[in-house]
Amino acid sequence: MRFRHPDGSTVHLAYCTNVHPAETLDGVLAQLRDHCEPVRKRLGRDRLGIGLWLARDAARALVSDPAALRSLRAELDRRGLEVVTLNGFPYEGFGAEEVKYRVYQPDWTHPERLTHTTDLARLLTSLLPDDVTEGSVSTLPLAWRTPFDTDPAAAESARTALVTLAERLDALDELTGRSIRIGLEPEPGCTVETTADAITPLTDIGHPRIGLCVDTCHLATSFEDPQSALDRLAAAAIPIPKAQLSAALHAQHPHLPEVRQALAAFDEPRFLHQTRTRTPAGLRGTDDLGEALTSGALPDTAPWRAHFHVPLHAAPAPPLTSTLAVLRDTLAHLVGGPTPRTRHLEVETYTWQALPPQLRPRARPQLADGIAAELTLARDLLTDLGLKELP
Repeated sequence: MRFRHPDGSTVHLAYCTNVHPAETLDGVLAQLRDHCEPVRKRLGRDRLGIGLWLARDAARALVSDPAALRSLRAELDRRGLEVVTLNGFPYEGFGAEEVKYRVYQPDWTHPERLTHTTDLARLLTSLLPDDVTEGSVSTLPLAWRTPFDTDPAAAESARTALVTLAERLDALDELTGRSIRIGLEPEPGCTVETTADAITPLTDIGHPRIGLCVDTCHLATSFEDPQSALDRLAAAAIPIPKAQLSAALHAQHPHLPEVRQALAAFDEPRFLHQTRTRTPAGLRGTDDLGEALTSGALPDTAPWRAHFHVPLHAAPAPPLTSTLAVLRDTLAHLVGGPTPRTRHLEVETYTWQALPPQLRPRARPQLADGIAAELTLARDLLTDLGLKELP
């Protein structure tokens, strides 16, 4: 979906296909047929943007086989789909029964991460629509905090890898005429947890192709104020290649038994659901929701937020809610001004099948309905900010 900003530029809205995890190229092609095209048809649009997730094996198959890459591009066109952004955070295994800490490997100290991200950038230059010259790839924020934060060589190793990547992106632009930018995606528990944490490493890299991906669920989970966060990035001249539109789980009164019972329904075995609260001494947190509920490590005298991407259009039933208000506020500061701070927006609710059983879609049609409803809400937010949807 494309939108005309009042300044005349085009803002792209997509939804991320990591909600339909596939490890192989055949799996990706099935996603387009079984999920993405049905969502487009529900929206009644001739064209739908998708934030494609390509696992390692699928990406390598496409890099090694130009005919397969041409076939994928043709399939996108045939099904009315377009790609301007890739989700490069998960490397592989995102559809496993237990993902948890595995999603942070390999990190930016490992050569495999540089190779994979380079592959994604190369592929994206061929997948971009003919009338688009700029693409984006989101990636993990250097590493999970351990053992990275206690390894004296880790930060320099990651910086060197990202500088090398930036040089490769420069060369790719010269070769293809298409500019690909990378966004580190701050996430609770990682060495770069907040936008403030990102400023020093990104300043040290010092290249305009390496910036930040703002995820509104992660921003909310860490209780960051959107305007302050974005103002800090602007003051440091940190670019924002893309933003992910997502909402976190919010519990206003976590000390109440009924609230804890409601939260427990979202404690599931597949993904980490880092949980945070604000205290007079600063942010406190646990690595997972179950730990917060059972260990006593998290004070419960102030609201809790958990890193659980809940559907944008369907907040949990009371006594819980979502942080949709943070998403609205962030979006207003990102694209509601005289010029957009980013032109790539991606709805990223990958947790549909991790929701409590009574909230999960029962079959593909229900999932497609839900994703279409999320995109409709995002579209309405953009038009309310003065953007005009394009055919």
